[in-house]
Amino acid sequence: MSARTLPLLFLNLGGEMLYILDQRLRAQSIPGEKARKDEWTDVDRKRVMNDIITTMFNKKFMEELFKPQELYSKKALRTLYDRLAHASIMRLNQASMDKLYDLMTMAFKYQVLLCPRPKDILLVTFNHLDAIKDFIHDAPGILNQVDETLRQLIETYGCLSAGEFQRIRQTLLIFFQDMHIRVSIFLKDKVQNSNGRFVLPISGPVPWGTEVPGLIRMFNHNGDEVKRTEFTTDANYVTPQREGSFDLYGDRVLKLGTNMYSVSRPVETHMSGSSKNLASHAKENVVPNPFAKEELNFLARLLGGLEIKKPGGSDTGFRLNLFTTDEEEEHAALTRPEELSYKVINIEATQEPGRRAELSRILGELEVAEPRPASTEKGEDLLALMDGL
Repeated sequence: MSARTLPLLFLNLGGEMLYILDQRLRAQSIPGEKARKDEWTDVDRKRVMNDIITTMFNKKFMEELFKPQELYSKKALRTLYDRLAHASIMRLNQASMDKLYDLMTMAFKYQVLLCPRPKDILLVTFNHLDAIKDFIHDAPGILNQVDETLRQLIETYGCLSAGEFQRIRQTLLIFFQDMHIRVSIFLKDKVQNSNGRFVLPISGPVPWGTEVPGLIRMFNHNGDEVKRTEFTTDANYVTPQREGSFDLYGDRVLKLGTNMYSVSRPVETHMSGSSKNLASHAKENVVPNPFAKEELNFLARLLGGLEIKKPGGSDTGFRLNLFTTDEEEEHAALTRPEELSYKVINIEATQEPGRRAELSRILGELEVAEPRPASTEKGEDLLALMDGL
């Protein structure tokens, strides 16, 4: 396991989350001059994106995140993104949040599988951050936060060996290995089977610095080439024209990690049969982790400053639904395996020494925008308009 994996996992999943939220918010935005008080506007969308990105790229949090450490559990990370998604005026029900997380994880898993070489995971991360910068191009302060994270990425990962990047890739694949959620985009493009497993291509560009398969060279003990043998392959390999840029600004060349939601099309997620069976037997097949509760309690403390008070009475935050209708969302919540549902974690205010206590202190001081009052009709109107992913 690599102790340098967590920042890459956090940033790439966060980038996918922002892609999805931006696409759904844009689909529901009404021009400001035409919008009623209870309707989403582009101003609301920008506020949501800015608030989430500001929280996600807090400088002190990033500095602590980049220190070598093991990955957190799936449930702990899911809790983290739940808090991030609610760091503004937007509200997601549990079923929609589950669906959002499914889309995030499966998209990044596919990108990791397709990386021509392990080091290209860094280019995927750069693509996510470049796209995030486009979301906040008119907010210089937030833009500087993202640029600072890019500099930390270059400083931390620019000098790592190919072997260390292979360990990072292997750590990510272990994290994703039991996740087989079917996504309609992948199913329609025939890059995912009906059981939720991905279909990897056997053609295309070879990794940078390697040659197209088809030639075997033999050398003597002095290192001189003495014989060549050619062979044919069933695949169509090509040599990449150039290597992607690992600089602060530049052409990444690799397209993995760019926004696949920029072209609007429906995206549905479904649990595969194997995943359902895995979930139903999770309690009996998994050895209990004595540190799991403490890890979740730590993350609750870590993100305690991001807790948003629910408005009372008839006021509520702006509601976003990732399903087509209210009924579909309610059905998803009822049918989702209990082991894959995530509830609010109670915070245990125990004292914890060392770096983790420092992380808790830092994020506890973060300020999160207060929910903007809105009528309940706004959420209902939004649901009626939703085209659902």
